[in-house]
Order: sequence, then structure tokens, then C-alpha cells
Amino acid sequence: MESTVQTVLLQAQQPSAMPSLFIMVGMVVVMYFFMIRPQAKRAKEQKKFTESITTGEKVVTSSGIHGTINRMNEDGTLQLEIARGVFIIIDKSAVSMEMTNAFRKASGATSNVSVAESK
Repeated sequence: MESTVQTVLLQAQQPSAMPSLFIMVGMVVVMYFFMIRPQAKRAKEQKKFTESITTGEKVVTSSGIHGTINRMNEDGTLQLEIARGVFIIIDKSAVSMEMTNAFRKASGATSNVSVAESK
């Protein structure tokens, strides 16, 4: 009796690694389409927006500072007028596309820049 149990156990097949491999590949594909791809698309839109802003536009920085672009410097910075006669220098990448679009939509301000909505 004991020998038949051992024989049955020895004849049992090892589980296949294929289902585990399919699950892992599936997880990577899902992560790409739901996390990585949309983030790359937003980054591309932000870069396009940053390159298209011009002097005289009202913008909002990522830290929430509202102002008008007074001058664009060659080193990638902007001179932003936040009050009459008060200027700050910020990096061009600090201008937030989402916050600027929300500000323009709320205030009804029009811009000479056409930017796709981020959503």
C-alpha cells in the first residue's frame, strides 16, 4: 500500500510555469497602458505648452503664483509680473498647464495659444 502511494506521488506532474508567466506579462501590459502611457502623454502636452507660451500671457505657476509674462530670457527662465511693478524670475517649466487652463476657463480669459485640455 505504501509503495502505491509513493508511486502515485512520484508520477504527479510539476505545475507549469506558463500561467504565471502570462499573469506577469499581463500585469506589465496593464501597468503600461494605465500608468506609463498617460503620464508620458501629459508630459508631452506640458512640454508643448511650455514651448508655446509668449510674452503678455497670464499664467499660473505650479506653486500657485498668478502673473503675466513680462520677458522670456534665453536661459529658459521667465520674468513674471505678479503685481504692478513687482517682478519675479521663474523657470519656464514652473508654469503649470493644468492650473493655467483652469484659471483661463474660470476667468473667461482668451489666449493666443491653443492647448489641448489635459483630460
